Formats: sequence, structure tokens, C-alpha cells
Amino acid sequence: MTVEGSLIWFQGIVAVKLKYTVITECADLRPVITYHYTMYRYRMWRFAFLCFLSALSVCWARPRLSPLSHEMVNYINKVNTTWKAGHNFHNVDYSYVKRLCGTLLKGPKLPVMVQYAGDMKLPKNFDPREHWPNCPTLKEIRDQGSCGSCWAFGAAEAISDRLCIHSNGKISVEISSEDLLTCCSDCGMGCNGGYPSAAWEYWTTEGLVSGGLYDSHVGCRPYSIPPCEHHVNGTRPPCTGEGGDTPKCLTQCEEGYSPSYKQDKHYGKRSYSVPSEQQQIMSELYKNGPVEGAFTVYEDFLLYKTGVYQHVTGSALGGHAIKILGWGEENGTPYWLAANSWNTDWGDNGFFKILRGEDHCGIESEIVAGIPRN
Repeated sequence: MTVEGSLIWFQGIVAVKLKYTVITECADLRPVITYHYTMYRYRMWRFAFLCFLSALSVCWARPRLSPLSHEMVNYINKVNTTWKAGHNFHNVDYSYVKRLCGTLLKGPKLPVMVQYAGDMKLPKNFDPREHWPNCPTLKEIRDQGSCGSCWAFGAAEAISDRLCIHSNGKISVEISSEDLLTCCSDCGMGCNGGYPSAAWEYWTTEGLVSGGLYDSHVGCRPYSIPPCEHHVNGTRPPCTGEGGDTPKCLTQCEEGYSPSYKQDKHYGKRSYSVPSEQQQIMSELYKNGPVEGAFTVYEDFLLYKTGVYQHVTGSALGGHAIKILGWGEENGTPYWLAANSWNTDWGDNGFFKILRGEDHCGIESEIVAGIPRN
């Protein structure tokens, strides 16, 4: 509240009390008190109206920029924020990029796992790709195609990493996003959105088979939805928002792969949510490996190239799940290091950094993870 507002509020309290006293004890002064009380109400309404106009003027001052446009790129870069914008998507339908955000936020909650973070000495910067060099999935970037399967990708990627980390590099497997996307009926609506927490719970109860990228013929159930072409010219099909039907749940491996579907299952020992405090998240990452996080995506995030992302402009597109790997600081700005599932031609070779410690866009509010079975 401003100084003027505080004075008006104080004057109002005095006026009300004075009016009560006079009406009950000094009836002759009623007209005077009524006048002052009316003036007090007028001032309060004037103050509220000025606040409304101020907020409206700020809203009008914001640029109305078309998503994916050169104008939005130029505006972000001129603001001189902590990141640089550029074109990741060329010649794509807007419906396609909206469909990529397939995470249903504020869904079912898993039990909370609290780390004894105070006893752990954490470095200023932590990159698990360097900490666990014998786990190749830490460096992998996947492509969800024209399907809102980010909730399944974030889980499958982090589970793959944790299987390797907790086996000291003895188990190196790509967990199938396809198996999770198509067979977890309690996770949501497949390509039309799902819950990360339910994905991790499914891993512990039903297990997940192996499966690599589209057309890789790696593992039991590789991803069946093709990636699309973000650029104008390329070998992949164009990115459209049409179709996107969830593939069928097949409880068998592709032809020529062994062992059997049932024998290929990998299970979690337990799944849980991580408290939103950054020290808790850092401790979890440092001790157990990458986690799955979810946040609200705005239109400017589509244009991320390098640096530490902070929302600058544009409307919200929806919820999006990603894999959070580590943390650090860049030019004094703390960040989380994350892997996206929009192929390597998006962002910083598929990776990005986002502001750490302020629950920016909700990035620290919905983190889930789990421990593999021995």
C-alpha cells in the first residue's frame, strides 16, 4: 500500500469511529460526520480506480507478439535477459507446439521423500554426465513427435539413467517411452496428456520394458511415433497437430528381440515426490540421479537457444514434463540443467537451463522420482 493509501485507510478508521461516537452521543453533529464519511468513501473509490488504471496501463504496455515470430525473437533479445532466443521451429503448425505440452499439472501426489540435505556437501555446479560417465542415457535427447507424451518421456529417461547409476554402470538400458505411454491406463490420456506421478507409480507396480528411439530397433518396444521436421527443409515429415492418436498397448516385443516381454520388465522399488526446496532437489539429484519435473510452458520458451531461461513474454501453452539432471550458475544466475524431448535441433542441442530457487513457472513444485529394484 502507498503512503497515500495508508493515510486514507487511517483517516477512514478515524472517521468511522468518530461517526459512531457522534451519532450516539452528539446527535447535532450528524450532518458533519456524514459529510466526512462520504468523502472518505469517495477517496477510497478514487484510490482503487487509480490502482486499476495503473495495472491496466502495464498490461497495455506489454507487446502483443505473435508466437514463433521474428518480432518475438527480437523483443526477447533486446530485453537483455539471461537467455537468448532463436528459431527452433520453422514451418510448423501452432497446434503442433501446443500439443507438445501434454502434462496434466497438479495431479495425484506420491509420498514425499525427504533427504538429510544438511549432512551433504553439494558442489556449486553439478553435471551428472560428467559425474557418471559410464551411463550413456544421461546424454540422450529423445523426440516425442506429434504426441503429448512428455509425461512418459521424462519418466522413461530418468528411470533409464537411474537404472545405470544404481547398478554402478552394470545395467545400461533405454526404458521404453512407448510401453509407458500406451499401457499405463491410470496415467491419463496417452498422447492427450498424463500425470508424471502416475508414470513412476506404474514403473513400481507393473514394470517397464526396454525400447529405444523411433525406428532404432533397439530394445523390446521402440517408440513408434515418427519425429517431425522442425526446419523448412529436411528428411522428416512436417510437424502438424493433426492425428496424434495413442498407439495400442502391445504386450510383446518387436520381432527378432529376446528375451520375452515379461522377462524384459524392469521395476522400481519405490516412487516418491521430492519437496520443492532447492536444497532437497539438489540432494536428490546428487545422491540418486536425474528426476522428472513439470512446469508451465509459455510461448517464449519455444524460442529458447542458450542461457538461463526466464519467462519474458507470451501466453501459457500448457504443462510440460522434462528430465532435470543437475544445476549450476551462469553469470551469477542459478539454474537447473534439464533435457527436453523435442529432438536435438531444439534449444541447446536438446538441453536447456531454467532459473533455479524461485519455483519459476512451477519448475520445483512437481518433481517425482524413484529407486530401482535390485
